[in-house]
Amino acid sequence: MTRRQQTLPPDYFERLYAEHGDPWKFATSDYERAKYAHTLTALPKARYRAGLELGCSIGVLTRQLASRCDRLLALDSAPTALKEARRRCLDLPHVEFAEMFVPGDWPEGSFDLMLISEIVYYLQAEDVARLAERVETSLAPGGTVLLVHWTGETDYPLSGDEAAEMFVARLKDRVEILGAERRPDYRLDVLLMR
Repeated sequence: MTRRQQTLPPDYFERLYAEHGDPWKFATSDYERAKYAHTLTALPKARYRAGLELGCSIGVLTRQLASRCDRLLALDSAPTALKEARRRCLDLPHVEFAEMFVPGDWPEGSFDLMLISEIVYYLQAEDVARLAERVETSLAPGGTVLLVHWTGETDYPLSGDEAAEMFVARLKDRVEILGAERRPDYRLDVLLMR
């Protein structure tokens, strides 16, 4: 399989959602359900003041993550996905959504939780570095970054392992690694900002 060389653009994701609604079966997959449960269990705190979810997709995990946050901002670059995420979380007034394509776009404010699930491997190396810089400037001291990445074969610019390792390496002097777990199909890395 030939790898793409450039960061995947927003229209790549919008086309997928416009054609398939739930292209990765987030709402119906047993794999996703188990991964979401593991993701929430891996969070080192019971509650967060302000969470940021990058790549919220159709809001399945957003809805679950919302129960752990006083305020949650969920981002995605695909308008079709965001429309469904907003519908799914309509009864959660403390959850906000924004159409942003990170790392070029970035929200204002400080967060004590950032969930970066299954998006870093869509980026080329330069954009991974920019994303790490953005995270570093917006994550409160003592804040948590949770990375989750599928480790199977893809045509994305990076593998799940390359993406996670590159991201962690960029922040190595600023974070403590609280956990690094591997499951058969994905890895989960928990970082704490010093």
